[in-house]
Amino acid sequence: MRNITAPRLQRAIQYLFLGLSLWVGWEFVRFCQWAQAGGAPVARPGGVEGFLPISALLGFTHLVRTGTWDPAHPAGLAIFLVALATGLLLRRGFCAFICPVGLVSNLVSEAGRRLGLERRVPRLANTVARVPKYLLLGFFLATGVLGMSGPALERFLMSRYNLTADAHLLAFFLHPSATALAVLALLAAATLLWRNAWCRWLCPYGALLGLLSLACPTRVARNENTCTHCRRCTRACPSGIAVHEKSVVRTPECLGCSCCVDACPEAGTLSMAVLNRPVHWAAVGLATLGLFALAWAAARLTGRWDSSLPPLMLKALYAAALGGT
Repeated sequence: MRNITAPRLQRAIQYLFLGLSLWVGWEFVRFCQWAQAGGAPVARPGGVEGFLPISALLGFTHLVRTGTWDPAHPAGLAIFLVALATGLLLRRGFCAFICPVGLVSNLVSEAGRRLGLERRVPRLANTVARVPKYLLLGFFLATGVLGMSGPALERFLMSRYNLTADAHLLAFFLHPSATALAVLALLAAATLLWRNAWCRWLCPYGALLGLLSLACPTRVARNENTCTHCRRCTRACPSGIAVHEKSVVRTPECLGCSCCVDACPEAGTLSMAVLNRPVHWAAVGLATLGLFALAWAAARLTGRWDSSLPPLMLKALYAAALGGT
């Protein structure tokens, strides 16, 4: 156990979900090939819907309004509910341990540090830079949650475009435009210079979970009496939080990754706490993993993971979407 650190646990869980994401992606490619060319039937993997957060947000809105589970992307809704639950209970555990974009951002940021490219962001600039993600979140909430009537929402959820949204996403990654490549290159360059630039300043999903985490009972606590102000905690924080200045980390930017707790050289000075009671630093990561596994099992057992649409209907829809008709 002495060799298991918070960064290593985080990376292990992140790689687990990256492996699952790659497997789901491969199975989805096989399904799309079957939809276009025929042959032996291939099931569409429900997990691919985890890459459709906007559709999941609309499915959640439909669930709240009608009490009906999204028939178009049931697994996407299940994954979205897991993300919301982590925000309410486990800081931003979804961002810290599950999201594959977070892993890519961590890896690029590490490369920037090793190459000596990373630059410090002044506090005021960091605060201003966080505004765009909240503006994006507000836009999606205004246009999707508040801007669509019940009938309009149902029409969109069952529209051909939404039913095959993952096929359009696959086409985007397989055949990216010059503009898309330029934007991705710009984001990568920004992440080399400024740690986790996308996650900290631009991701509306993270902004939503961060706002939910304001009510979260799980927080990092600092004992001011034993703190030596070495700032190792602040340097270890992937969100650039000045942990060494806070008695309790309440900011929505905290992921709950425990990297700051692990970096502290003074035993007992920093701790992860639930309702002000210290817990093991690994609690958030393991609880996030367990919550996801539990939700997946529950969704599978209750028929809320895989699409209920007939396979031949799905085949026809995806063949048309992939064929551009």
